[in-house]
Amino acid sequence: MRVQTERYHPDCQTGLTNEQIEARKQENLINYDTSVPTKKISQILRENFITLFNILNLILGILLFCVGSYKNMTFLLIVIVNTAISTFQEIHSKRIVDKLSIMASSKVTAIRNGKRESISVNDIVLDDLLIFQTGNQIPTDCILQEGEIDVNESFITGEPNIITKKQGEMLLSGSYLVSGEGIAKVEHIGEENYTAQISSGAKYVKKVKSEIMTSLNKIIKILTFAIVPIGLLLFWNQLHLVDNTFQDAVVKTVAAIIGMIPEGLVLLTSTVLAVSVIRLSRSKVLVQELYCIETLARVDTLCLDKTGTLTEGNMEVKQIIIKSGKIEELTTILANLAKDSKDYNATMEAIRAEQYPLNEKWTSKQVISFSSETKWSGTVYEGKGSYLMGAPEFVLRDDFQQVQKEIEEYSQDYRVLVVVHTPEEIQEKQLPSHTTLVGYVLIADKIRKNAQNTLNYFQEQGVTIKIISGDNPITVAKIGKQVGLQNYDQYIDMTNIHTPEELEEAVNRYTIFGRVSPTQKKELILAMQKQGKTVAMTGDGVNDVLALKAADCSVAMANGSDAAKNVSQLVLLNSDFSAMPKVVAEGRRTINNIQRSASLFLVKTIYSTINALLFLFIGEEYPFEPVQLSLISVVTIGIPSFILALEPNKERIKGDFLRNVISRAIPTALTVIIGIFGLTMLRKYDIISSEIYPSLCVIATGLSAICLLVTLAKARKSENSKLPFSPFRLILAILMIELFIFGLTKLNWWFNICPLAPILTPIVRVAVVTIINFIILSFVFRVSLKIEK
Repeated sequence: MRVQTERYHPDCQTGLTNEQIEARKQENLINYDTSVPTKKISQILRENFITLFNILNLILGILLFCVGSYKNMTFLLIVIVNTAISTFQEIHSKRIVDKLSIMASSKVTAIRNGKRESISVNDIVLDDLLIFQTGNQIPTDCILQEGEIDVNESFITGEPNIITKKQGEMLLSGSYLVSGEGIAKVEHIGEENYTAQISSGAKYVKKVKSEIMTSLNKIIKILTFAIVPIGLLLFWNQLHLVDNTFQDAVVKTVAAIIGMIPEGLVLLTSTVLAVSVIRLSRSKVLVQELYCIETLARVDTLCLDKTGTLTEGNMEVKQIIIKSGKIEELTTILANLAKDSKDYNATMEAIRAEQYPLNEKWTSKQVISFSSETKWSGTVYEGKGSYLMGAPEFVLRDDFQQVQKEIEEYSQDYRVLVVVHTPEEIQEKQLPSHTTLVGYVLIADKIRKNAQNTLNYFQEQGVTIKIISGDNPITVAKIGKQVGLQNYDQYIDMTNIHTPEELEEAVNRYTIFGRVSPTQKKELILAMQKQGKTVAMTGDGVNDVLALKAADCSVAMANGSDAAKNVSQLVLLNSDFSAMPKVVAEGRRTINNIQRSASLFLVKTIYSTINALLFLFIGEEYPFEPVQLSLISVVTIGIPSFILALEPNKERIKGDFLRNVISRAIPTALTVIIGIFGLTMLRKYDIISSEIYPSLCVIATGLSAICLLVTLAKARKSENSKLPFSPFRLILAILMIELFIFGLTKLNWWFNICPLAPILTPIVRVAVVTIINFIILSFVFRVSLKIEK
């Protein structure tokens, strides 16, 4: 805690001076972000190199070194290379995300030397005067000096209630402005902020929802408990075999254990996700949470906020219509409302842009800012009463029915606002009992050029589109029709929904939801999730924050509010909705390819684990040495998985990740287990010699895994190929076969493989049996689990 710090009390018109700012910097009383957007490089190095599996691999390498089996330590080189590649990609990804985070980071407006300046959150000093407007997030604890504002503290307390803050009250860092404008003095900085004391920072952190992460953690947890006891039992078993030495027992046990470890699977996953982050950055997409790429790829329902997503968000007043009095009176009202309003939203900016003549300059006594909950704003003027402007249904209330038909006609093409007058002075932001309708303001928003193509993409991919908007549903439906939205005529006014049962029924029936409050947006998202949907939400305003928090994947526009950006997992830096198909395509490529590559890794893990258990009971020598498994791993897992993981793949994500991976891996693993068991029995009864037994086991195992590679080379439906195989993947499979043969023949001295020429007949028999077993087992599993080819 600071002690005896001189406090400044700057005037709200002047703020701090340069001398005072410099003094604060010299005293190190400058704000800093207590949350870290990405991991430190040292943390990446530590997490990638110091892992349970790497420590286990190192111990196994030391054991081989101690018994003088240096050649079998080759597997350590593979582990080091895998870890280095993954670390390099993750660091590269981190640096890109850090740069993009700076681009997307929020600025604050400070009063300094009598001027307004836009400064970084990290340039705020103690006692700075900051100006806050609707949508701004409070970056550091402040005391309100001027104005009256409504804030939402749900990031801190979890309660979405709107709290009114008046002069002298504390604004907590992490809360955000729902309405109003105020000037506040910085009270705490850095670690002294309220949110820094109760959490790692003011930024909301969504719980990660990732099937991949959950599945990998399950696999690691099972192996963590299984590897050590199985390894110790196998070592004891191999040590007590008649012909085995202590060195033999160590080498065979190490071979079994390294086979059980899917050493590159976790690293490959993080590498592929890091590459996805890098690719998306080229499309100006900031990924704030790594696994959201996976979530978006699985999305089956996409909820859009109309303004800023389907439309450009640049409003324009098309017409004003007088209902009582003269047109000049309405323009004067609008000119005064624009002059005194504390709102800087698109609607008020459109009215200001018209520059209506200020025929009479009225004196304001009270200004009520626009709120997404109330959907109106207003000003009390001396001797004039109150003028309000907002959504017809909310402002006119019971009188709305009298003009409903007329407003609905205008709503076909425009957003309609009503201007009303009351001689009363509004108290406590409550609508007066009686108002007089003065006129309408008709506002239009331009549709984005690429909105229709983007919506068509999602609809073709089977993603259900829902539009959730605060506007009149008729207006939204008209825009939906223009952009080619399916079922655009299925719309509802959410002011007519009052119970959870009605809301759930509405979710099933309607495509467009209009006049939605911020709380209802969240409830709609939760209702869809309750029905088993994976829901993505795009938004840019403060009224979208609750829904963005609730969604499985949240996407914000860079030109949106601070709160919306901070709560979202993806930020579109160009504020361009057309980038979304690229994000989905990248997610599908990532998940599908990790799924395929993971099946290659788990084949080895499954057959090595079951073989280790098998050899505990049959009392025979384990057939493999570590160096032989290195050959199999490089040819059937290492090279193919890395190349396949980066291949284009736009297939829709189907089924459970772990189930898909294991169902692909089990037929191959069983083929290996049956082959090794059969060869072991043949050796036990002297049908094949001990000299060729290990070599035949290596060939049977490698061939089984290559069969899986060939299966993966089959053309996918989405490729629309006339050929049965993908040329790229078929060439990859052929090259791996050639590399395997090269290792068996030219490098047989290194991999302890006997000369193959004298045993061609047994090799052919083993190959035929292996291929037949693979075909039968694959067919049985495909039929029983209904897996697509």
